[in-house]
Amino acid sequence: MPENPPSGVLSDERIDLPIVSSDVVFEGAIWDVRRETFDYNGQQITREFVDHTGAVSVLAVDDEDRVLLIKQYRHPIRSREWEIPAGLLDVADEDPLEAAKRELAEEVDLAAASWSVLSDYVTTPGGNNEAIRVYLARGLSDTARFSREDEEADIEKRWVPLDDALDAVVARRIQNPSLVVAVYAAFVSRSRGWSTLGAADEPWPQREALRSSRQSS
Repeated sequence: MPENPPSGVLSDERIDLPIVSSDVVFEGAIWDVRRETFDYNGQQITREFVDHTGAVSVLAVDDEDRVLLIKQYRHPIRSREWEIPAGLLDVADEDPLEAAKRELAEEVDLAAASWSVLSDYVTTPGGNNEAIRVYLARGLSDTARFSREDEEADIEKRWVPLDDALDAVVARRIQNPSLVVAVYAAFVSRSRGWSTLGAADEPWPQREALRSSRQSS
């Protein structure tokens, strides 16, 4: 279990509560819905949530300070939205960095010489346990073209200056969460000489804690 930071440091706090029961109430093709009852402040509370595998996403930045965006159809919102390359951590024990490298190659036919952790976040903590790690990829080179299908078959790629991407986010024209988080984080990190970046193999406590709780359920 990851350790919580010292008192006074602004940070989320990990809490492991007694779990009374944990059951899959809907088994889906990609992820499940779980119902858990837990003890909290002397009460037993029941909540249902999407039990998610977790995911990685990649903000690829070229030598001209442009970021690579992709447009892809997403059926739940009936939109072709601008995103960054991303994928599920649905292979058992797969290293997140290796998953990010795979997604960059499969979705946009690129490899990167330099990888860093740009941001970690949880998407919908009131309704699912999805945790996403956002990587920054630089030193880009072309790879063999990957054969894509389903919603990925007509992916549109566009190189956009980071400042222009930020303008589109601020204007609310693009709203994909990984893209929004990545663009804000990259803009701030660049303004600080990229000093906020983490090592590519930096521990990911949130995901490890979720994996542990899932295995014990």
